[in-house]
Amino acid sequence: MSTTTAEEPGLQNGVQPERELKADLELETEPESSEPEREIEPAVSDSVLEPKLESPVAVDADLQPEELKQSSLISDEADDSAANAPAQRELRKDEGSRTFTMRELLGGLKGVELDESGPDAPSPYSQESLQQHVDQNNAAMDLINSVTGVDEEGRSRQRILTFAARRYASAIDRNPEDYDALYNWALVLQESADNVSQDSPSPSKDALLEEACRKYDEATRLCPTLHDAFYNWAIAISDRAKMRGRTKEAEELWKQATKNYEKAVQLNWNSPQALNNWGLALQELSAIVPVREKQRIVRAAISKFRAAIRLQFDFHRAIYNLGTVLYGLAEDTLRTGGSVIAKEVSPNELYSQSAIYIAAAHALKSNYSVYSSALRLVRSMLPLPYLKVGYLTAPPVGIQVAPHNDWKRSQFVLNHEGLYQVNKVEQKQVPQSLSGRSGDVVNIDKRAIRIDVPDIVSVSACADLTLPPGAGLCIDTINGPVFMVADSWESLDGWLDAIRLVYTIYARGKSDVLAGIITS
Repeated sequence: MSTTTAEEPGLQNGVQPERELKADLELETEPESSEPEREIEPAVSDSVLEPKLESPVAVDADLQPEELKQSSLISDEADDSAANAPAQRELRKDEGSRTFTMRELLGGLKGVELDESGPDAPSPYSQESLQQHVDQNNAAMDLINSVTGVDEEGRSRQRILTFAARRYASAIDRNPEDYDALYNWALVLQESADNVSQDSPSPSKDALLEEACRKYDEATRLCPTLHDAFYNWAIAISDRAKMRGRTKEAEELWKQATKNYEKAVQLNWNSPQALNNWGLALQELSAIVPVREKQRIVRAAISKFRAAIRLQFDFHRAIYNLGTVLYGLAEDTLRTGGSVIAKEVSPNELYSQSAIYIAAAHALKSNYSVYSSALRLVRSMLPLPYLKVGYLTAPPVGIQVAPHNDWKRSQFVLNHEGLYQVNKVEQKQVPQSLSGRSGDVVNIDKRAIRIDVPDIVSVSACADLTLPPGAGLCIDTINGPVFMVADSWESLDGWLDAIRLVYTIYARGKSDVLAGIITS
């Protein structure tokens, strides 16, 4: 379980939340282009959902991200929580290198002379090569200088960006292989694109982003381990793809973006933000590619969101995004009359899974109106008054090691208080369908398995010869481990996520919010 509070020492995942940027990827209509930052939370109407993208591009320490539209579920309402704590951001470079923030550039560095190597210092580069770099730098500076900003704040920020660009241009003039300068200049170009209005003919947002991509390309060629460059490069490519709607050119750009996110994750696996954005890029790509390729891409997107959540259990954006991609998958499955991922997963089950993640995201961040609106749409898809109802194979109560023949498949219910086994007499009262409601709350038999949320230490998949064949589940508690077996590996993923999310909500002190969702 991922927690950072003192009360959950056994559940630490070691991940510190990083800067957050959100995005919506619109899968049914042509995506609007948006900038990599600005925290504008779109809300969802009563008939649609809209997910979030995590896309940290950073130069100014006080700027906020902007959402990239990513779901087939459209939004029509502004999010009144957009002003929530802005993410702290800075110019990031490879680990071990100096990181310049825009505060430094505005303050201490503004009066510092550039670090000249001397006019007579020999250059390892040919005159022709140096001239080529100078020409490229001049072209990039012309783009920067032509950006004015759309308001006073934008103009002030652009002056800082222009000052920074001159520093990096001078550094590259002296040393064309200074990958730090190339990377930071790419960030400046990307930030400058944010200062250009959508309908500006010159310089165009696309031209600035294209030049930023060139700088990222050069920086990563010189330093192939610069994972931040691959990550921000992918964001710039994604922004360019969104400007092109659902065209072949956009498809190629989305494919490039996913490759760069993949490289960023390979170099820095402990990045839930990169995994989340990777999932969003795949989700956007799935709306463009031929139908025969969609199944593979949707499956990959789900795996990226799930991986992001397992690195940071309270990462509400990835939780919400997983809910929206499952919702879209349910719609596709219902429309085609078949299952896209696995034959045993019905549209109703996919809708129910979607509702679990959206409810969890709302419980963790209840002041986000986009989550509230989405929850209104999917709440009826939960097996109320529970969050999850399903089957697990378990040994007799109190016996950890039992002959396989003694293990019995029975129904379990999960709510904000814990995971409970339902005896055969009471099972008929538990809702079986996504729209069913239980008239009475089940009274759990004292002889049944009961796992209260506060007692949970960790939840994990397991494999052991003492367990019957199948997808093993281990819930370690303060009273010892409890072992069960899920019906399938797909089902196990759902149980793992649901139990971890309920515990995370409890650890964050939000159990009352979850209780209100499923019992009111």
